[in-house]
This record gives sequence, C-alpha cells and structure tokens, in this order.
Amino acid sequence: MSDNFSTTIHSRLWHEEPCANDPFAADVCRAGGYDVYGDLLGKVSYIDYLYLLFKGERPTAPQSRTLGLLAVALANPGPRDPSVHAAMAASVTGNPASSALMAAVAAGAGAGGGAREVLLAMRAWAACGTDLAAWCEHLANPPAPRPAFWPATGHAPGFAEHGVTCAKPVLQLLACLRDQAPSPQLDWLADKRAALEASTGIPLAQNGVVAAALHGIGLLPDEGEMLTLLLRLPGAAAHALEQTRHSFRQFPFFELDLQNDPAAREPA
Repeated sequence: MSDNFSTTIHSRLWHEEPCANDPFAADVCRAGGYDVYGDLLGKVSYIDYLYLLFKGERPTAPQSRTLGLLAVALANPGPRDPSVHAAMAASVTGNPASSALMAAVAAGAGAGGGAREVLLAMRAWAACGTDLAAWCEHLANPPAPRPAFWPATGHAPGFAEHGVTCAKPVLQLLACLRDQAPSPQLDWLADKRAALEASTGIPLAQNGVVAAALHGIGLLPDEGEMLTLLLRLPGAAAHALEQTRHSFRQFPFFELDLQNDPAAREPA
C-alpha cells in the first residue's frame, strides 16, 4: 500500500475547477452542485447558503424560516452567558479578535447551556420522538456521555439547570417558531412542556426549543451542535468589540459569593 496522500480533494459538498494558468486559484466553485458565484451570489440568503453547506441541498421554505428565526434568537446570548463573557474578558485585556472568538467557542461549547447540550437534546428527540413516557424515562436516566471524555451533564439536556420558571424569551421563541415555522415537534413541546418540566423539576431552556426546531427541519445532532456554535458568535464578537473601547475597570464583573473567604474569617 502506498504511503502517499491523495492529491484529490474529496468532498460531497464542494467542488472546484482550477484556473487554467494558476492551479492555486479556483475558476469555478460549486457548493452542492451550484456555482457559488454564478448561481447563488445575489440570489440566495446567507441562511439558505448555510443550510446548503451543511446538507448539500437548498432548504425548503419552512426550513429556511426556522433557521432564520433561530439565527436571530441565538445571535447574542448576552453578557450573562459564559461564551460572551469569555469573549469580553479576552478583548478587554488587549488580545486579538481571534482570541475573543476562540474564547467564546470554548466557553459556549459544553453541555451546561452550551452547544453540546443542543446535541444531547437532539439525540433525545431522535430516541424518544413524541412519546411522553419515553421522554420522562430518558430525562430521568440520561445515557452515558459519548465520547467518554465528555462529563455527565448533571441535569436534563434542554432544561435550565438553575431555573425556577420558564423564562419569557424561551416562551416567546417557542411561540414565534410555532406561528411562523410550525412543526409537529414544536407543537408537541408546547403541549407537553408542563409535564416535561414536572418530570425534570426544572424549566424548559432555550436550548430545548432550539433542539426541537433543528430536529424538526431534519438536521442531525452533530449538525445542530455546530450550527449553534456558529450562530452564537455575532453577539460575542459585538460585545468583545465594545469592551475593547473600555478600560478593564469598566468590565462588568458580576458579584461572586465566595466560599471560605479568608477576609471573612474571624481571627484565631
């Protein structure tokens, strides 16, 4: 067997035809069979192009509406979110833009409110469908993380670990999706939300709605995870840029409740 690597690019989604006089430049770029600069540029939206890149085909109108709504809802998690907070912290100390975005991805990638939680919730949809009993069993006894290096979540994926009641923006997102991009999954989630919350003891979170919507338009869990990471970056970028214009003394640190604070100890 030869040890030489292939010189051919293998991709179902992308095809290039090199320039006749410059093999390092492309003459034609095709995504999913479409000429990007001849067939798509100026004729499709960014959201539709994203779907094409992920799935290899253009979205239907309901799929496009769903992704468009989710893109707005996910674009800025706000400075309370660890991903945005990490980007702000990277920027306020003078790091380059790449550091801020890498910090945002790292902090927003996990299963505690991050993109991995969307993947886990989408796996639950694939396993349970619209069977309430199956959902309650799945949420009470979640499967072991895979790959094994991922820690256990400690709470039902798609639900707010420290929540008390379902947040208003979560309900607004669910209502908007049902109104403008309805699906059986979203209708079922709205109808069974109270029962699911009673089963878990914690309220539905935004990631739970996102997972239902993405599953409903045919995305796979790993595709949903990647899209969530991508769609959450604009807010991190905007807050990071804003923070570069402020002193570190204006960084919005939130009050921390320190345990075993040395300053609070009584003298011996």
